[in-house]
Amino acid sequence: MNQKVVNDFSITVGTVNGSGSSTANNTILRAIFKMGIPVSGKNLFPSNIQGQPTWYTIRVNKDGFVGRDESHEIVVAMNPASFARDLADVAPGGAFYYADDIKQAITRSDIAVYAMPIKQLIREQTEVPANLRDLVGNMVYVGILAQMIGMDIEKIHAALDFHFKHREKPTMMNYNAVKAGADWAKTNLTKTDPFVLEPMTKTDGMIMADGNTAAALGAIYGGVQFVGWYPITPATSLAESLNDYLPTLRKRDDGKHTYAVVQAEDELAALGMSIGAGWGGLRAMTSTSGPGLSLMTEFAGLAYYAEVPVVIWDVQRIGPSTGLPTRTSQGDLTFVAFIGHGDSQSVILLPGNVYECFEFGWKAFDLAERLQTPIFVLSDLDIGMNQWMSKPFDYPSTPMDRGKILREEDIEALKGNWGRYLDKDGDGIPYRTLPGNRHPMSAYFTRGTGHDEQARYTEEAPVFTRVLERLKKKHKTAKQYVPAPILHETREAEVGILAYGSTESAVQEARAQLAASGFKSSLMRVRALPFSNEVGKFLEKYDQIVVVEMNRDGQMYQLLCVDYPALAPKLRSVAFQDGLPASAKWIREGILSVVKKAAPKKEATPKKAVAKPSLKSKKPVKKSTVKKGAKK
Repeated sequence: MNQKVVNDFSITVGTVNGSGSSTANNTILRAIFKMGIPVSGKNLFPSNIQGQPTWYTIRVNKDGFVGRDESHEIVVAMNPASFARDLADVAPGGAFYYADDIKQAITRSDIAVYAMPIKQLIREQTEVPANLRDLVGNMVYVGILAQMIGMDIEKIHAALDFHFKHREKPTMMNYNAVKAGADWAKTNLTKTDPFVLEPMTKTDGMIMADGNTAAALGAIYGGVQFVGWYPITPATSLAESLNDYLPTLRKRDDGKHTYAVVQAEDELAALGMSIGAGWGGLRAMTSTSGPGLSLMTEFAGLAYYAEVPVVIWDVQRIGPSTGLPTRTSQGDLTFVAFIGHGDSQSVILLPGNVYECFEFGWKAFDLAERLQTPIFVLSDLDIGMNQWMSKPFDYPSTPMDRGKILREEDIEALKGNWGRYLDKDGDGIPYRTLPGNRHPMSAYFTRGTGHDEQARYTEEAPVFTRVLERLKKKHKTAKQYVPAPILHETREAEVGILAYGSTESAVQEARAQLAASGFKSSLMRVRALPFSNEVGKFLEKYDQIVVVEMNRDGQMYQLLCVDYPALAPKLRSVAFQDGLPASAKWIREGILSVVKKAAPKKEATPKKAVAKPSLKSKKPVKKSTVKKGAKK
C-alpha cells in the first residue's frame, strides 16, 4: 500500500434513485462529521421518482475545503446500470467497492478493487424483514467502508440514533447490518489503497444542516405569520421544513397556532396570497424556483409598484423552461434584478452558506417592511438541499424592524398630513397604515394602476414620473440596509475576485491553490443587490477583477457593467454552467485563462558612453544611437 492519504479524499456512492441509499449515505456523512473531520455531502439525483442512476459524493478535507472536488478517490458501485461509468470515474490509485452480484468485467489494474457480498450478508440478518432487505442492505456497504477507511463505528451508531429519532428498533436493525459488514471486511479484505480517516477536532461546536431547513428556521425566528407556496424542486423542502417546525415553535400557551401555511393551486396564487397577507400587516413569504418564479412575475410587479412587503425565496435550478430540475445554478440573477415589465429594480439577498440562509431568513422580513417592497432571496439547489457544516444559528439579537407604520396616535399628531405614497423623509420610503387602524384618515386605496402621492388614481404623466423616480430613490436607500459584502484581502494582491452565493467554498480553495504558486488575490463575496459602496471601492482598487459565477452568460458581470460602466474594462468573466456545483479546478483554470499577466518590467538599456571632445580634435562628436526605452 502506498503512503497513507489521511482525511483528504472524496467518496462517491452510485446507486438507484429510490433504493433507500439516502439513509446510508447520510450516516457515513454524519459519522465522519462526528469524528471531527470537515466534510460535506452532495446528492446528484435524477428528476424522476425512482429507477434512474443517482450518486452521492462525500468530500473529506482536513483543511476545511468542502466544495465539490472533481476527483473520485473512493467509489462504491451498487447499480449495474452505472457500473462501467463508476469504474471509469475512479481516480488512478483509488479504491473501487462493488456489490458482487453485479457480474461485469473489471478492466482496470491501477486501482484497488473490493467485491462486497451485500445480499449474502443481509440475508444472514434474520431480524430484518424480507421487504426491508434491499433498504437495510445499504448499511452493509457502510460497515465495509467503515472497517476499510477507519470510520468510528460508535459514531455510526450515534448517527443512526439521530436519524431514527432515538427509536431503538430501527436503529439497532440498521446498526447490526453495519456491524455485519465491518466484521466481514475485517476477516476477508486486505487493504491495498492509501485512504484513511483519523479523528480531528475541527467540527467541534458546529452543526450540519441544509440551506432550506436553515431558511425555514430563520423565517420562523423572524416572525413569519403567513406562507403561501406551491411544490417545486428544489424549493419544496423549504416549505415542508416550515410545516415541520412551526407547530412546535409557534404555538401559544392556549395551544393555538400563530401562523398559516397554505398550499395554493399554483405559484401565481401562492404569491398573490402572500402579497395580500403582507398588505394586511403580516410577515408573509413564499418559496419557489425558476419556472415558478416566472409565473409569479405579474404579482411581483404589483408588490413593487403598490409597495407591499413580501419575501420570495428562489432556490435556483437549471433553466430555461423545465431545464434540469435537480441540478444547481445561479441563472436567475438578471431575471430577478429587473423582474416584471416596465422599469423595476429588485432588492436581492445572496446567501453564501447555510448560516446565512438562516440569517437572511429573518433579515428579509425586516428589509421587506423597512423598504415596503418584495425582497428576493436567491439560494440554489447546492446550498438548499445538500448538507453543509455551519456554526450554530444565533437567535436574532435586534428587535423586529416593522418600518414606517402609522398608528392612530401618529396620524392624529400629523393632523392628517400624510399620503400613502408621499415621501416625507427624502429617502424614497413612504409611510403606511394597516387594516384595523380606526383613525378616519388612515384609509387609502391600494393600486397597481397609476396613482399619486395620496393613492388617488391618475394618468397624469408628471405624477407617474414622480412616483417612478421616488421608487428609484428608495432602491438607492436600500444600499444602507442590505447585508454588506464579505472581504478577504491579501497583501500585495494584484487581482481581485468577486463571487457570490454557493461558490465561496470552491473559490476559497482555488485561491489557496493559486497562492501556492505565487498568484495572490483578494476576494469579495457580494451578499446583496443593490451594490453597496464597498463594491465600487473594491472594483477601483485592482487593475483586474475576475467575476466568478455559475451561469452561462456571466449575469453578475453584466450587472456590474451596468452599475459601474467606467470600471467595466477591468472586469473579467469566469462563468460556467453544467448543473454541477462549482469546483476549485474550473475556477482556478478559469481565472488563469482570463487574467492578463503583467509584463515583466525591463531595465533601461544603459546609454553608450559618448566621448568628450578633445580640445585637439576637429571631428564632430556623434550623438548616441541608443533609442529611448520601449514601452513597458
